[in-house]
Amino acid sequence: MEIIKPDTGNSGQQPSSGLVTTPKALAATAQSANLNALSYKQTKVVPLRLDHLERHRIVAYNKNSNLSGAFDLLRTQVLKIMEENGWRTLAITSPTPEAGKTVLAINLAMSIAHHTTKTALLVDFDLRRPTVGSCLGLPMDKSLNELLSEQAELQEVLVNPTLPRFVVLPTRQPIPHSTEVLSSPLVSHLITELRERYHERIVIFDLPPLLSSDDAITVLPKFDCVLLVVANGMNSKKEIEESLHHLGTANLIGTVLNKAEPQNRSYY
Repeated sequence: MEIIKPDTGNSGQQPSSGLVTTPKALAATAQSANLNALSYKQTKVVPLRLDHLERHRIVAYNKNSNLSGAFDLLRTQVLKIMEENGWRTLAITSPTPEAGKTVLAINLAMSIAHHTTKTALLVDFDLRRPTVGSCLGLPMDKSLNELLSEQAELQEVLVNPTLPRFVVLPTRQPIPHSTEVLSSPLVSHLITELRERYHERIVIFDLPPLLSSDDAITVLPKFDCVLLVVANGMNSKKEIEESLHHLGTANLIGTVLNKAEPQNRSYY
């Protein structure tokens, strides 16, 4: 996995295997993180299953995993740029489906949550094909679906997956007329509320692919900045150029080359 800033490039290893950990090690990680944890009184707390995370390549939950290093590097680069500009909302998209944007968004949010001065909120805004909740194995009796239909309040749809300083707003099922929904005043108000409620919070929005519909293009102006995920060997030069054209007026903080071959390198 490689993040390429507009004028420089840095690389890190792409996680290519399952989560290497044990329940004991995971519990130790959560206990250590609890030293700086927030208390969730209204937000639903749901434990995650290790086997489910492993199958979906969610590796940043466990700080003892050697596979989380690439996401920590990405986190440091992203937070540096966002802090320099006072940005707190980050959209993540890709040219086409199957580029790995959702898995990257989840791992990045978890890595940010491990950062002792930040909290991370991950919102599933891929309304045509929502997968954040299913990747994490979350129960979704109430989700963004109910929030947007005004059948639930915000505090009822947020979930803490037992990782301190990490909250998820999942979407249970596809939402009809998604472009119109994303351009609505209701969504604009929601984005503002999520951004302004906690100053130390970084809000990450998993958006639809840029070239699959006009959903992402419609909602992009509402976010502070955007990260583009490109799949190695899958996205053509034309697709990347077209995506960059659509992002012409957005604050593009970098491009991540996903599904790249890992590079063997020493510690230094």
